[in-house]
Amino acid sequence: MDFTFSPEQDALRDTVRSFLAKQSPASYVRGMIDDERGFTEEWWSAITDLGWPGVLVPEERGGIGLGLVDVVVLQEEMGKLPLPGPFFSSAVAATLAAVHLGAMELQQDLASGRRRGTVALEESGNGDPLASVTATATASGAEWELHGTKPVVLDGHTADFAIVAARTPDGLAAFALDEPRAQPVPALDVTRKVSRLDLDGRRARRIGPPGDQTAVWARIGDDIAVAVCAETVGAADRALQMAIEYSKQRVQFDRPIATFQVIKHKIVDMLHQLELARVGTHWAAWASQVDDPLREPAAAACKAFVAEAATMVTAENIQVHGGVGFTWDVDCHLLFRRVKQNDVLFGSQAWNRRRLADLILGPV
Repeated sequence: MDFTFSPEQDALRDTVRSFLAKQSPASYVRGMIDDERGFTEEWWSAITDLGWPGVLVPEERGGIGLGLVDVVVLQEEMGKLPLPGPFFSSAVAATLAAVHLGAMELQQDLASGRRRGTVALEESGNGDPLASVTATATASGAEWELHGTKPVVLDGHTADFAIVAARTPDGLAAFALDEPRAQPVPALDVTRKVSRLDLDGRRARRIGPPGDQTAVWARIGDDIAVAVCAETVGAADRALQMAIEYSKQRVQFDRPIATFQVIKHKIVDMLHQLELARVGTHWAAWASQVDDPLREPAAAACKAFVAEAATMVTAENIQVHGGVGFTWDVDCHLLFRRVKQNDVLFGSQAWNRRRLADLILGPV
């Protein structure tokens, strides 16, 4: 299997790098930590001008019509910052949900960048994200009335709508909730805004196919998780490069610490974990894009391994930096925070390991 990218994808990566260097320098990333919204309208307008909000939307609905492998290119570069703002929650998560659910009107809004969306899926618990859903929806005329709480909704306080997973008498279903007005809450990852969405009494419209949508939501969760892993790989890649550069500059006992055997071993181990995580992510994205029979095990293996590998890489980056690695003066902790929080989004590594074992060996 060829894991190299096409010339068009390499060109896309170059464009993303150039744009982020200009529009999202370190000063912007740091400035958005204390910003309530987490991004500026000027930044979003620049993203929209490039058409990136519609990267996953079919061309006939105003998008670019690319696939999950192309999203991996974007997410890897954005994870290196790590990027603040609603690109992931809207252009990736909400768009994947809208596409798989067949919500055409939402796809058009998302592709244009006029409206930003997010996904409200997970609830309390550390197992299967779908099994944890206890929010309910009751038919009320032409609309539905939602009840329950979604404790972790990315950018829910600034999104124009949220695609909410809730239970009905027929099973799991999707609902479009306009103006979610979720409440911001503290999070480990200070560069990504997280909010709590209280649904009690909120009215929404049902979207997607009739009946139980559990299978559709499972696919949505898997694809979002793969995109999360791509971002995680980007953060780990940046951490490795930081460790290499710092080890060349930091002098101890009259020589760079890069010459010490223990530092060499650390960096080799970091590279090993990073490359395995990268290949696993590319495989899972490809398997989803072509609907390979191994798509589901690939997604589970990807989410299970990448989080562990990236946590190791970003933690070792802090160790290579020594005392300064624990301070706010360098970005080591920002990368570590992004990776650790990504671990628990859309299915933790622990659950995915159990799931992968069940897919291969059969449930116990």
